[in-house]
Amino acid sequence: MNVMETSTLIFAGSLVAGFLGALTGLGGGVVIIPLLTLGFGVDIRYAIGASLVSVIATSSGAAAAYVKEGFTSNRIGMFLQVATTLGALAGAAIATTVSTRFIAIIFGLVLIYSAFLSSRGKKPTAEDDKPDRLARYLKLNGAYPDSGGSFVYYRVRGVPAGFSLMAVAGALSGLLGIGSGAVKVLAMDKAMRLPFKVSTTTSNLMIGVTAAASAGVYLSRGYIDPALSMSVMLGVLTGSLLGARVLVNANVGVLRYVFATVILALGLEMLYNGMVGGI
Repeated sequence: MNVMETSTLIFAGSLVAGFLGALTGLGGGVVIIPLLTLGFGVDIRYAIGASLVSVIATSSGAAAAYVKEGFTSNRIGMFLQVATTLGALAGAAIATTVSTRFIAIIFGLVLIYSAFLSSRGKKPTAEDDKPDRLARYLKLNGAYPDSGGSFVYYRVRGVPAGFSLMAVAGALSGLLGIGSGAVKVLAMDKAMRLPFKVSTTTSNLMIGVTAAASAGVYLSRGYIDPALSMSVMLGVLTGSLLGARVLVNANVGVLRYVFATVILALGLEMLYNGMVGGI
């Protein structure tokens, strides 16, 4: 294939990645990195660099639409971003010193575990009726629009646990270049008991800042290729805008199924190739 054909295929794959990333809060990186490394033979560090650029594009495209629609919690996002940014800087520093096989294996394990947690769903507990003092103090409780012009109100739980998990999510973002949307969504969905639509939209707001912190480290080490990143970024941005339109009226159960299925398949593929030395 010539350069034009390769760029077109990368753009098409990135468009699909951006669409899924916007729907699930993943940020597109979980599709981009396997696509580039397994499908096009790109070194995983350069794939991570391009993925981080695409994650910033996804956040810019989808997050703006979600904020306008009223689904995103800006207050929760800015609070948790403190933890993810610090973690991202640490993860990116580590990623430039370890082997590509190690990165691929960790990538696969994270995705498989995320798929398992997501597929279990969220079960109500007795704690749901108890107010969370820290959430109330920080004014994190909120509401999002529902069909018919009404609003669905929610109360935040497990703020310390959610904040701690966000630091881990940031470290994974810097290490793997995935925006860590999977971990962020699960942290907000499971630990903090946020509605799934609020989790995914708030994740899209956060991943751009987290990825920008990580991308600075990769850029300084020379792992961001402008030509590759441009094709990926344009495709992801287009897909994320389409995904943002679909999410507003999407069924939450279907979103969970898509979320779990996609990251499980990619996680198994990355784990296998990391273990046999295919990356």
